[in-house]
Order: sequence, then C-alpha cells, then structure tokens
Amino acid sequence: MAYEIRENSGSLWPNDKREKDSHPNSKGQVKIDGKLFWVSAWTKATDDGRKWLSLSFQAQEDRFAVSTKEPDAVLDDDLDGIPF
Repeated sequence: MAYEIRENSGSLWPNDKREKDSHPNSKGQVKIDGKLFWVSAWTKATDDGRKWLSLSFQAQEDRFAVSTKEPDAVLDDDLDGIPF
C-alpha cells in the first residue's frame, strides 16, 4: 500500500542536499484543506542557545505553475530561412 498523507498532517525528512546555511535542514510535505504543500524547516538558535524551528510552506501547484501567456505568433516570413 502506498503512503498517503492524511488531512492536517505531514512529515519532514533530513535534507541530504543541503549545501549552504540558507538551505533548509529538513524538507517534506503536509496536507491542509485537501491541498498539498511543500514544507521546509531551518534549525535556529536563540542567543542563550535554545533551539527552535523556522518553517516555510509553499503550495505544490504554485511551484509547478505554468505560464498562461500565449506564445508569440509565428509569421510566415519567419519560416523563409528554415532549410526544410
């Protein structure tokens, strides 16, 4: 049976591709109101050394959104230089 994220839950996994401090320590997915979100987490520390997590969420459809702009029309004159 395939893993399915339940409503209002998710998971975080260590980010094995982290190269810089600006990259998240952990990444994963959550499901809220039937929508899937990417979640990223950074481990932070206060001045007195207490650790906490900073989280960022991004809707998965936003990450893969396709532009709705129509491509510029190709004019017949533009095809004259094509060798076939």
